[in-house]
Amino acid sequence: MTARSLSRRSRLASAGALAAAGALLLGACSSDDNGGGGSEETVTGSDAPLWDQLPENIQEAGVIKVGSDIAYAPIEYYDESGEVTGIDPAIAAAIGNQLGVELQFENGTFDGLVLGMNSGRYDVIMSAMTDTKERQDGISEDAEGGADFVNYFQAGSAILVAKDNPEGVTGLADLCGQTVAAQRGTANEALIERQQEDCDTPIEPLINDNDDESITQLQSGRATVVVTDFPVALYNALTARDGELFEVVGDQIDAAPYGIAVAKDDTELRDALQAAVQAIIDNGDYADVLAEWDAESGAIEEATVNAGQ
Repeated sequence: MTARSLSRRSRLASAGALAAAGALLLGACSSDDNGGGGSEETVTGSDAPLWDQLPENIQEAGVIKVGSDIAYAPIEYYDESGEVTGIDPAIAAAIGNQLGVELQFENGTFDGLVLGMNSGRYDVIMSAMTDTKERQDGISEDAEGGADFVNYFQAGSAILVAKDNPEGVTGLADLCGQTVAAQRGTANEALIERQQEDCDTPIEPLINDNDDESITQLQSGRATVVVTDFPVALYNALTARDGELFEVVGDQIDAAPYGIAVAKDDTELRDALQAAVQAIIDNGDYADVLAEWDAESGAIEEATVNAGQ
């Protein structure tokens, strides 16, 4: 679920900001079927403020099918009752109120989501997917056909280790000689590959289809490090067995925008989504969602398109 990116820029946040954001994520939870946050009243159909901006096929369907790898707490995941919840579904519910349709999440493998969208399986992708130029142009292996991205959040990668950091990992240079787990098709995998070039003692990568497998490998001792999204690393450090299992070390890496991916030729839907994201930023629903999930550190001020580099 980077951050699920292939960004090649490295912008490091301070360790103090990391600790502060960790404290913010500690209490994150959700209480409604839409993932929490946003307006309490659901608006559907032509009564919605931005209904007229939707493509006719979406109006007729009444839903936007959202492809997502739903195993990435706290961004998107299944709760104990099997409902889809998290930051992305909560933002999606607020967007849906502006457009008058439901954003309906469907589970898929992360590195096949864009291909699935471009082949018609999904209308859009919302899956902690970092907007990068490689994905926009379809150059990266996980974005065949390319996509446009409506930006709605920002985050970077982080290094997660066992509690008390037995291997003494403090940053990227210390990944050399370690067994490092990450999710396939993400910036985290790319980050390991780039660091490998600077290692005298090679990294042993453990690349998995989903992030939960990486976390399990760290817990079992098969991996000594997990590279994952900053919010995900913090969530696991703070919640796994009440904070007894893991900790985050070093600074946030490659902070970059998350984007809702839309097919290149679906400009009408892209523009409607951009207008909806901007509307919830302007009316306060966006801030409410992030506050409920204690994720204010990822807030953006403007809904941009293809801002990733």
